[in-house]
Order: sequence, then C-alpha cells, then structure tokens
Amino acid sequence: MDTASSEKIPFLRDPEKRALLYQIFTVLGVALLSYYLISNTLANLERQSISTGFGFLHKEAAFEIGESVLDYSAADSYGKALLVGFINTLIVSFIGIVLTVILGTIIGIARLSSNWLVSKLSASYIELFQDIPVLLQLFFWYAFFYEILPAPKQALNPVTGVFLSNRGLVFGVPEYHPAYLAALTALIVAIIAGIILKKWAHRRQDTTGKSLPTGKIITAMVIGLPLLAWLLGGAPTAMNTPVLKGFNFKGGVTVTPEFTALLLGLVLYTAAFVAEIVRAGIQSVSKGQQEAAVSIGLKPGQVLNLVILPQALRVIVPPLTSQMLNLTKNSSLAVAIGYPDFVSVAGTTINQTGQAIEGVGLIMIVYLIFSLSTSAFMNWYNKKIKLVER
Repeated sequence: MDTASSEKIPFLRDPEKRALLYQIFTVLGVALLSYYLISNTLANLERQSISTGFGFLHKEAAFEIGESVLDYSAADSYGKALLVGFINTLIVSFIGIVLTVILGTIIGIARLSSNWLVSKLSASYIELFQDIPVLLQLFFWYAFFYEILPAPKQALNPVTGVFLSNRGLVFGVPEYHPAYLAALTALIVAIIAGIILKKWAHRRQDTTGKSLPTGKIITAMVIGLPLLAWLLGGAPTAMNTPVLKGFNFKGGVTVTPEFTALLLGLVLYTAAFVAEIVRAGIQSVSKGQQEAAVSIGLKPGQVLNLVILPQALRVIVPPLTSQMLNLTKNSSLAVAIGYPDFVSVAGTTINQTGQAIEGVGLIMIVYLIFSLSTSAFMNWYNKKIKLVER
C-alpha cells in the first residue's frame, strides 16, 4: 500500500474543503452586509418618520394618465395607476419587438443584396441609426410630430376617416358587434389549424414524399373562416368615425404622438443592430449550402427560406434575444417624452407618496419579469430549432 496516498491531507491544503470554506465565508459575508444595509435603511426611515410598506397602493392616486387601455381616472388607486403603466410598457415593448424583428430582418437581407443601391442604402441606414443615441432619436420624433404636423383644425386627411395632426393619428374603427368577436375567434382557430396542418404535412412529406400546398390552404383558412363568421353574424359595417369637436377629435382611435415617437425611436434604433445580427447569421452559413440548394433547382426565395435562414437562426437567436431585452429596457426612456409607461407612473407615485424604496423596487421587479419572460421564450425557441444528432 502506498503510504503517501494513505497519508491524511491537512484541511486547509485540501482544495475541495478549502473551496467549500471560501463559499461559506462568502455567503456569510453577503448575509451580514445585507443585514447591515436593510437594518440601517429601516432605522433611518423610522428616525425620519417615513412609513414603509405597500399600503399606499390602495390609496387614491389623484393624478390623471393621458393614455390608457383601461378605464382609469384620478379617483382610482395607485395600484391601478401602476397597472396602467405596466400595460402601456407591455404594449409598446411587444409591438416594438415584432416590428424590430421584421424591419431588422428585411434590412439585414437587403444588406447582402447584389443590387448596389439596395446594399448601400441598407448600410447607410445601419450606420445612421446605430450612431445616434436612442434618446436623441426619441426627441427628434417627438419634436417632429409637435412642430411639423398641423393643429387638429388643419389636420391632414389623406384618406376618408383618417386624420393626422400634432395630436396624433386618428382613424375610424368598426363599432362593436358580436360578429367581430366571432371573426376573431375564427381567426385564432384558423391559425391553430394551420399550424397543425403544416406539421402534419411535413411528417407526410417525410414519410411518403408527397407535398401539399400548405401555404395556399392556410391562407384560404385565415381569410375565409373569419370572413364566413362575419357574414354569418350579419355582416355589420357601422363605423365609429372621428369628428372634430372644439380643439380635438372625438370618436375613433387615437395613436398619440408620444406613443408613436417612442415606438419609432425604439424600432428604428434597435432594428439597425438586428440587421447586423441577421447579416452575420446569414454569412455564417457556408456558400456550399447555397450552391447545393441551387443545384437541385430551388428558387432564390426557397433557398433563403428553406436552407439559409433555418441554419442562420442558430447564430441569430442568442444576440437577437439581447436586442429584444435592450428594446424593453430602453422603453423606460418614455418618461423623457411624456409617454405614461411604468417608470413614468411609478415616478409620479414616488413623488406623491414618498415611498421611494417600494417604488424603485416595483420598477426593478417589473423589468425583471419582462426580461426573464423574454429570455425564457427565446431560450425555448433556441432549443426548438437546434440541430438534433441522429
């Protein structure tokens, strides 16, 4: 028996035990520091007679919010006001992410175009919007809507029932009718059925080699089913059109300058980075893949959709997730142009109640929820598209 190996190693010279000891000391240090900071903060708040807790959420807010999809008034609670801000942030972030992915993908593909003009225009867009800070872009679009566009009485009227002024874009919408709810339900059913049909068609093609014109079938379902539901529901055509009364429009739907400026600034800025991500992802696919696809008779559009993009997505998705998170976090700049997002509403709440710690804590929690939800979805999608070894 080897006496050297049987000799007991001293505790502090054992790497595993020493690493465990370091971890214990680190946890204790963090716990002690947290205890000191929390206890010191609570003592200072008590000494200055500042109340703590979230009881203020049930008190009357006493301030108006200029833009809300919920019924809200100054008589509602701070909790509902924060909910309105949360929904506003969610709306602008969701719409912004969808538009950014679409615009960034188009520009990224155009950047690689063999057409000199298209390629240079795409490169110029990327250089311009990447190099200008997003806050300056928000100020520019905000000033554009308020300084360039006319007042409501001189509003631009490009199409009947549509008005564009410094109060925003106002347009007519159909009046509520049960037939529209039925059409929406039919649309959702058609989309789900289309997804199931596409998966079944792929399995059928892999097994039998026979293909189905799924694109045409799904398009017919998505258009035909809602149209049929609308017709069976009575085919209502009544419209809620905007009418100028006093100094503003009444009726219809208004897209405010603040919302439009924020959305434009975030989308145009972030799409420039997404375009570079898409370009790099496409260029990561070897030219041999494209040449092989062309050699079997695939058209350029089919080569892009069936060969290049599916492989490029594995490179595109991780950095694309970061840009989605950046767009969501940059939406907090809405406070600079007066859009009532969560940060803006929380800031007003803090100023009125003095509950700074709770207000900042809520802001951190809300953006943490947004970030973790986006990351979880994109991680799921990334795993879904990864290559499976056979």
